[in-house]
Amino acid sequence: MGQRLPIIYVRGFAGGQNAIDDAVDDPFYGFNEGSTHIRVGAGGQPRFYQFEGPLLRFLKEQDYKLSIAGSQQQALLTATPGELAPDSIWIYRFYDADSGTFGPAPQPYDIGQAAKGLAAFIALVRSKTQDGPPVYLVAHSMGGLICRTVLQRELDDPNGAVSKLCTIGTPHGGIDPQMGGPVGGWIMDKFGPMGSQIFTPDHMQQYMLRDDHELAAGINPRTGQWDPRRMVGEFSPHRVLSIVGTDSTDYAVAQGLSSAVMGVQSDGLVAIRNAYVYGSARAYVHRSHSGRYGLVNSEEMYQNLSRFILGGLRVEVGLHGLNFAEQADRIWQAEVRVAIQGIPVLMHEQTAEHYCPVDLNAESKEISTPVSPVPLVTIFLQPKTQNTCRYALDLKVMSLKEDGGILGFGDHLEQIGDWEDTLIVDVQLGGNGTAQRLTWQWNSTLIGRIADQSELTNPLTWEPDNTGESEWHVVIQVPDAAKTLLGGDARLELLASSWD
Repeated sequence: MGQRLPIIYVRGFAGGQNAIDDAVDDPFYGFNEGSTHIRVGAGGQPRFYQFEGPLLRFLKEQDYKLSIAGSQQQALLTATPGELAPDSIWIYRFYDADSGTFGPAPQPYDIGQAAKGLAAFIALVRSKTQDGPPVYLVAHSMGGLICRTVLQRELDDPNGAVSKLCTIGTPHGGIDPQMGGPVGGWIMDKFGPMGSQIFTPDHMQQYMLRDDHELAAGINPRTGQWDPRRMVGEFSPHRVLSIVGTDSTDYAVAQGLSSAVMGVQSDGLVAIRNAYVYGSARAYVHRSHSGRYGLVNSEEMYQNLSRFILGGLRVEVGLHGLNFAEQADRIWQAEVRVAIQGIPVLMHEQTAEHYCPVDLNAESKEISTPVSPVPLVTIFLQPKTQNTCRYALDLKVMSLKEDGGILGFGDHLEQIGDWEDTLIVDVQLGGNGTAQRLTWQWNSTLIGRIADQSELTNPLTWEPDNTGESEWHVVIQVPDAAKTLLGGDARLELLASSWD
């Protein structure tokens, strides 16, 4: 099971002096906000669904603690070294010095100084916590860039100071308007804290990298520039979860102009192609950058975050053995959804409707792209000692004919998959995160409702790898109907490892 370590929240950009002042007025910088809207009604119309917010859910469901004594900073300063419990939540209030509401003139905001302050805040939290443990960093939007700067530039021992990083709608690759031109420039100047420069690779490398860093290894061959999506330094992207938003239409900033400029392959502000770190686990969520349908205040975010932090088992699901043979001239795509029994939202959702289907042509070559994660999806499992938890991985394969670079629709049936099925997996984990019992079955072989199935027929046998490490490799064959399309060796491979 994941360790119960201090959680430090780092918020995103506030957007001008008035917005900074509003952010500072909130004791929790907006992380206490929940939501009441969810798009589950007929025709996509919103329905009421009350989610209390991730911070409150951590306090209520995970028994985390919140210490305030006039301020959280004061609670830390007055605590004796090692006094505080490790399962605690802290808000890094980097905007306070930039506020004009406390008397002194506001200081100009600087992301580099915010990163230096976060390094000091991490050190303070660790020094006042039992055994001085590392912390979890949870960041929204620009806050993820502050965390990246801390890990890559400010900390001498990033692995000793930080256990895991979760970023939510963070522009790891910068912000580049799809429309461009004067309208795109206006959006960047209006909503960028230092204009558009702060989110360009040239400027990002100034605050994210050490002065002696060698840039050549991180050059993007497409642009000829350093690619900020690649982490540098000792902290492994394996310890990072990138939550990517795919709903551009519900981002209401600038009366919807931002989402129009950024294009449909975005969360309304950050493009899907820029919202992840290479090598990190990814969760694609149909939420916008912020607002009533936003990522940061959503149950989707909380469910992914809590499992990433506190889960006991990491399962990477890969789609291997793809061979399109004589149909290689087609554009092959897949839609992927992950659901968990008892949770009213999808944990992961990559679909053509949301402009981010999986590019199976790239997947077959094991090329990781913005819409083709390799592995296909990464799931974190939380221990449950009493009940078996049921997971569903829904797969849908589609193809389009391409001739000379032009798509042909003569044999196309819109949104109809050439093959579709759902892998159902029952998982029972012990209190330490060890897999006790796992069974699986394809939905096409079930009779009746999925919820009515008390037992699945196929046991999963977990065998440690030959190094003796706590890692297991499992192969699940896809149905024959899928092999006809994907190749006779097509299969799902599950790589499971202990996660703490």
